[in-house]
Amino acid sequence: MKRILTVLAALMLIASMAYADGARETEQTIRDYMDDASPKYVFMFIGDGMSSPQINSAQVFNGCNESGLVDLQELTFTQFPVVGIQYTQDATSFAPDSASTATSLSSGFKTHSGVIGMGIDKVTKGTTIAEMLRDKGWKIGIVSTVTINHATPAAYYAHVASRNDYYEIGLQMAASGFDYFGGGSVNQADNGEKTIYQVLEDNGYLVTNDRDTILSLNSDSGKVYAYSPVLQDDGAMPYAIDATDDQLQLKDFVRKGIDVLDNETGFFMMVESGKIDWAGHANDAVANISDTLAFDEAIEVAVDFAKDHPDETLIVVTGDHETGGMTIGYAATGYNTAFDILRAQKVSYVKFDTMVEEKIAEGDFSFDVLLEMVEENFGLTAPGTAAEVAALEMNDYEFAMLERAYDDAMSGNTEGYEESLLYGGYNPISVTLTHIINNKAGIGWTSYFHTGLPVPVYAYGEGAEAFIGSYDNTDVAKKLMDLTDAR
Repeated sequence: MKRILTVLAALMLIASMAYADGARETEQTIRDYMDDASPKYVFMFIGDGMSSPQINSAQVFNGCNESGLVDLQELTFTQFPVVGIQYTQDATSFAPDSASTATSLSSGFKTHSGVIGMGIDKVTKGTTIAEMLRDKGWKIGIVSTVTINHATPAAYYAHVASRNDYYEIGLQMAASGFDYFGGGSVNQADNGEKTIYQVLEDNGYLVTNDRDTILSLNSDSGKVYAYSPVLQDDGAMPYAIDATDDQLQLKDFVRKGIDVLDNETGFFMMVESGKIDWAGHANDAVANISDTLAFDEAIEVAVDFAKDHPDETLIVVTGDHETGGMTIGYAATGYNTAFDILRAQKVSYVKFDTMVEEKIAEGDFSFDVLLEMVEENFGLTAPGTAAEVAALEMNDYEFAMLERAYDDAMSGNTEGYEESLLYGGYNPISVTLTHIINNKAGIGWTSYFHTGLPVPVYAYGEGAEAFIGSYDNTDVAKKLMDLTDAR
């Protein structure tokens, strides 16, 4: 027996040494590759609040749910040849916020939740990959579906102790010298003296929200801030599910960004889909999935550019953290999913809230009126009714949930502990409706906030192999800095 144990121990030691040698060899190979790689067109795509559950939900939604034929429809970026994973904790929490995680992704160091571009002492300023490349002569673009002075885009050009200091962030945006800003508007742009838009113009920017002007932008346009002619909650672009065909989408701002930034020296473009996160906070799976799919369409634009510049372009796609504790699988549905019924939802929770507010203002909002609106916009019907899709008929439990939500919304009963668990500070009606249809489809949520899930990293093009493996989120910035010789 002793001899057997000795032999096993020796074999394990040999195996572990071989594994260690292999790991060192792989690490050295990646380092050598990074020394040889030299991308000069770099796209950094960040799905705010996007991790594996959000990504796979979009693939399931577009896939086939028929028994015997169950299959995913892969997204553009999930087919990238390189996949890694990054850990998202910040200096204060394993469930971090966008300010600290975006700082790690842009600058390569940890900080407190709520802090942008500064160290743990909230005084020391870092230098972002975008600032480094700007100083090398590259052109720089920042695009987001939410306000451009929101935490994630701000982490590429601003250094503030509080992410809520929006006006100061806007001033730093105008002073950045970056070449292109696009997507959402500016949050809290007016301090009573001069708006951020005026400051941008004073700093030589063309500021426009005219659709035709935006579509005509090119490399001769100079420095540009182009924001969506149509805005939704808090100055962001509309959710993809709410947008009309003639409205500008994230992909359009990426395409125009390429036109503005294109040059022989190089460019860096950070593109954020910020409302994936906002839909996650609100537990609205359909809005979340729709924006993830729109995000993928924007990535397709970058892939098309990369095909024309195959040895010069790097595309990295990741998230900053996960939001909502989203999962595929719900207690009441067992092993079953029915994502096809999600297509019955026609609007985001934000748009439905607006519709409810309009009905209340008209003085015509009874529970019966609500049921009519619910059937039209979510496909859900009362128990005992003939729903167009049988699975969308509410059971007695779900119907009672909706009745309570209506009563709580109309009475303002939203502040208690139980109510905070039920509604998370959102309109009781809309969040109850999204929970009902999500749960019927087989989607669950654990939170209205961020979680500590690791986040996948997908890479394509010149230098992509650097992103193989598992690593801290700070290493994403460091890898980009090394690949572009930015520091």
